[in-house]
Order: sequence, then C-alpha cells, then structure tokens
Amino acid sequence: MIRIAKNLYAYRELVAELTRKDITVRYKQAYLGIAWAVLRPLALMLIFTLVKSFVGIDSGTIPYPILTFAALMPWVFFQDATTEGIESVVKNSSLVRKIYFPREIFPLTAVTTKLVEFGISSFILAALMVWYQMAPTVHILWVPLIILYTLLVSLTIALMGAAVNVSYRDVGAALPILLSLLMYASPVIYPLQLVKDKLVIQQAAGEWSDLLYTIYTLNPLAGIIDSFQNVVLRGLPPDFTSMLPGMVLTAILLPLSYRFFKWEEAYFADVI
Repeated sequence: MIRIAKNLYAYRELVAELTRKDITVRYKQAYLGIAWAVLRPLALMLIFTLVKSFVGIDSGTIPYPILTFAALMPWVFFQDATTEGIESVVKNSSLVRKIYFPREIFPLTAVTTKLVEFGISSFILAALMVWYQMAPTVHILWVPLIILYTLLVSLTIALMGAAVNVSYRDVGAALPILLSLLMYASPVIYPLQLVKDKLVIQQAAGEWSDLLYTIYTLNPLAGIIDSFQNVVLRGLPPDFTSMLPGMVLTAILLPLSYRFFKWEEAYFADVI
C-alpha cells in the first residue's frame, strides 16, 4: 500500500487528468449527464420496496425505502468501481503501448472516480433523511473510513481482474453477472440482522449455524452495508464483529492481488 501511495503521488497529475477524462467521457453525450449516477439506486430502491410489499421483509424501526437506498449506495459504488477497474487497462490500451508509468494507476483511477457518483448519491440520502425526519449522529463520522474500506475491497478485485482481463476478455463480460449474484448474498434487499437472527440467535442450521454466519460475513460487503446503515441511519457505531472476517480476508488478498498485477504488468504491452 505504501508503494501504491508513492506512485499515486509521483504521478498525481496523470491521475487527475485520467480522472477528469473518465468523468467527462462518461457523461458528455448523456442528456441527463451525471444524474444517471443516482437513477439506478433510486430505481432499485423503488423495485425492492415493491417486492417488500409482497414478501414482507422486516426492516425494524427504519423505513424500508431509505434503509434500502443506504444499502445500495456502498453496493453500487463497489459494483461500478470494480467493473470499471477490471476494464481499465484494456480501455487504455493505447497508453499502455506508448509510454511507461505504473499500470496500477488505471484501476486506481477507475475506482476512485466512482467517489464522485457516491458523493452525488449522498445528497439524495440526505434528502430522504429530511423527508423521514431522521437526524444523523456523531457516528456518521465513520462514513469516510467505511468508504475507504469499500474502495480497498474494490481495488483488491480490480487489480487481479484487470491483469487477467488483458489476456482473457471474458472476465470483463462475466463480472456483471457474478456481481449480480453477489448482491443477493449481501444484505442489500434484506438487513443483516435477519441473517444474524436466523443463524446466530435461532441457530436455524443447527451446529453449522455459527460457521455459516462467519462464511456469510467473509463477504466484505455484508459488514460494509450493515455498518453504513448503522452509522448513518441507526445512530450506532459500526458492527466490527460482522466486519472482521471480511477485513481479514481483504488484508490477505489485497497484497497478493497487487503482486499478481505487477507480475503480469510486464506482459501488458505485448498482449493487449
């Protein structure tokens, strides 16, 4: 991570230019412009709210629409950042063939660019909180750290995926499908408390219940989404118990992913 930070600083002007280019190109010919950044989570919120009226998901004391929107914010950030990060090297193939600079700048830039869209969604969340007469507490100060953790999770997948995608373009095509499946294994439509009640409290799977809950929380998004809802809506601190398995997994995989990316980097110009 220290080496990544040094590269970011050394090539900060290039990072800024790539970020500006990504944002400009993405929305230049869209009539609604950057408003598209919030249309998807808003549409999904409405769809999930409609589904909830038939299924009957218990959202506790928090209104379901805002609970779901708060879950979708880190999820959409993770999904889009990971997808863009994996495709970033291939999308910049002309630069890869012309000049040398640390190639990890591509996935890093792609991931951090999505912070702009997350910031726009934050205004929508603030408006929803005003509508439902919900006031933030001091625990909202945890949000930057939670988003930083989400960024690192995205970067873990993006670095390895970007390296593999140079040689096998199927990775970029298959990723949206895999992430769509992962959404249902994350507490987006339903709160994490429902999973905890079933497995930890009710021991629904018998002697396997605690193990299954640990496996479930190995998905970093489980702890991220629940903690984001806690600090923003519930006025509670992050649930570090649910975050710990995913944090340990990310701490192990991120350095390995970076090493794999740097090892493959030498072959990018020849293959791409």
